[in-house]
Amino acid sequence: MPESLTFAPTSDPKRVRAPDGRVLSVPEGWVLLPPGDAGLTRRVKAAGPTWTVVEKVGRKLFSRGVWAPEPHILQARAELESERATPAYAKKLAAGRERRAREQEQYEVDFANTVLRFLAFSPAWLPHAKKLAVLVSTHATPVGSGTVARTERIPVERRAEAAVIAWMRHQTTGYDDLKIARVKGARREVRRELAEISRAVLDLHRRDVPHGPSACPLCTALARVGGGAREA
Repeated sequence: MPESLTFAPTSDPKRVRAPDGRVLSVPEGWVLLPPGDAGLTRRVKAAGPTWTVVEKVGRKLFSRGVWAPEPHILQARAELESERATPAYAKKLAAGRERRAREQEQYEVDFANTVLRFLAFSPAWLPHAKKLAVLVSTHATPVGSGTVARTERIPVERRAEAAVIAWMRHQTTGYDDLKIARVKGARREVRRELAEISRAVLDLHRRDVPHGPSACPLCTALARVGGGAREA
């Protein structure tokens, strides 16, 4: 019996490529379960052997579905649909949504506070720090946003710093309008240079030294999104 394995797709929808380069035909009687229903996929995998198709695009892996015996998929789908039709399941689903909403709300607050600690603005610029922390958190924390704030691979303090620098890059520099050469490493170098500029702007607000908001890209950006800047 075929094992539960992972393959890459080929140009032929009925054939897959193994990690060792071999191209194999999908077993007779198997059908492809498309991605999108994690609960159903788990049940199908638990029912017996499967072939998971994963495609690498850049640095990311994307599921292209799971091949499995058709009876396994039909039975798993029927059982799951029956369970999902019960009041108990609806109640469980609602409770899950409420729990995730509470967790998301708490994460937004916690992340904003982490951003605030990273900013460490002087008392004179504290209102700007609070506003920036909220703006960065609101932009970076939504589920599925794909931003650095959603990754767990680095500490939250580094996530906060990276989220601030990303916000600054788009809101206080001309990055979005730059024409960057299509050369390997060019975009990374531009981002590095802009990050240094952004850090210098942030440092300006960590000192209790007056500066003209109209000449400050951060003050200008904060004023643009509401609640104008002021002289310190």
